[in-house]
Amino acid sequence: MLTLRKSFLSIGSLFFTLITYGQVEEITSALQKSEIEAHIRFLASDELKGRDTGSPELDIAARYIAAQLDSYGIQAVEGADEYFQYVHLLQQKPAKEASLVYGNQSLSLLEDLLVLQGKDGNLMGEVVYVNYGTEEDFEGKDIEGKIVVARSGLPGENSGTGFLGAGQEKLQRVRQKGGTALIELYRSTQIPWNLLVRYLNSEQLTLGSEDTAARAVPYLLLNDPENTHVQALETSNSEIEISISGKEDKPILSRNVIGVIEGTDANLKDEYLLISAHYDHVGMEEGTNLPDSIYNGARDNAVGVTALISAAQYFGQHPPKRSVLFLAVTAEEKGLLGSQWYAEHPLIPTNQVIFNLNTDGAGYNDTTVVTVIGLGRTSADEAFQQATQAVGLEAIADPVPEQNLFDRSDNVNFARQGVPAVTFAPGLTAFDAEIMKYYHQLADEAGSLNFDYVEKLTEAFVIAADKIANAEQKPFWKEGDKYESAGKELYGR
Repeated sequence: MLTLRKSFLSIGSLFFTLITYGQVEEITSALQKSEIEAHIRFLASDELKGRDTGSPELDIAARYIAAQLDSYGIQAVEGADEYFQYVHLLQQKPAKEASLVYGNQSLSLLEDLLVLQGKDGNLMGEVVYVNYGTEEDFEGKDIEGKIVVARSGLPGENSGTGFLGAGQEKLQRVRQKGGTALIELYRSTQIPWNLLVRYLNSEQLTLGSEDTAARAVPYLLLNDPENTHVQALETSNSEIEISISGKEDKPILSRNVIGVIEGTDANLKDEYLLISAHYDHVGMEEGTNLPDSIYNGARDNAVGVTALISAAQYFGQHPPKRSVLFLAVTAEEKGLLGSQWYAEHPLIPTNQVIFNLNTDGAGYNDTTVVTVIGLGRTSADEAFQQATQAVGLEAIADPVPEQNLFDRSDNVNFARQGVPAVTFAPGLTAFDAEIMKYYHQLADEAGSLNFDYVEKLTEAFVIAADKIANAEQKPFWKEGDKYESAGKELYGR
């Protein structure tokens, strides 16, 4: 199979293939299509009922992944409960009533505002406006005991619900600095307010905390299509009064699955390649209990979890120079919550993690390519290009940058801390009908997959991981990348 694949490679690529033939042969021999298919068929089976966060079926998936890690000799990480890191979540029912008053403005629930987080009660406080609420925007601001107002999202970004992840970061800053509430001013051309209301004014999962005071900090979204409230509040010293009632919170424990294999090089084993994939999906159609109402999530993300398991299988037999951390995260579909929890509660110091190789995807519409979300942003590009070429595929960069896919998967929670990161995804060239046929649809079942392509995809993933884990130089951000400064701070460069 490999001999045939080599025939259409360029002279330069052929040279690479020849000098790494033994490595590629070892990996492709270790990974059997039948085993890859078996993992996916189990994780995407009807019996797991779509692996919804908080469900018993997601716990079964967690135990399955942990059992695979254990069987391949991957060790538990100090600080975990065997292979599990517990993630504190809150299941939040929407407020029944809420209002916000400032100046002569009186704003009401749903029509003008949404309560994303917080508990029942009344709150009044002085306004502090922080523009987009980035770390730099908070510098020099005294927000203790005050209500923080920020624009939603981040500068230059307009990616639909992608602003929610940034909002959680802002909320964390507000909590840390003693603010009493966060109000984000929503203005987006991606999702109309009425659709956002339908999406967000429902039962939600958020990161929880054992600190009940931290949970109580309200987080509200205020509709501001014409920048009316921005103009009124950014230079104002007015007070805001918030009232919330009928909101209910239920704590939930979910689990990240985590394991490690120690590197073989005395000088490099304290550096870690972090391999990640989310193992949750979106469950079942509400109010049903029929096999054809299950969102099985084969592409999203049983394929990615299987790539992680396959990497564990290979590295268990062939430990690389650097150590490798395997992290299967929960609650990605609820807002990247499992990876955010790990990023905030790391079991290995983050400055020892040299790269995050994440794998996730909505599906594929081109089986000749692998889409590397983040290709061109780090110095690891050659690893992806050579790994895909070795199995007869091609690595391509993000074809739909307007969708802001980089910041919509778990890799972003590590990138924000400075860790170079990409998401290794099935071949996506556009968000077309072929993608939307399966993305978060009932049709995304294991039987609809092209397993010959999935085998190549998995092999390429493991080859890329092996190259990064054994490289002489650790990867870093390309000059000018928006996460470069965070990387310099993290690693003291």
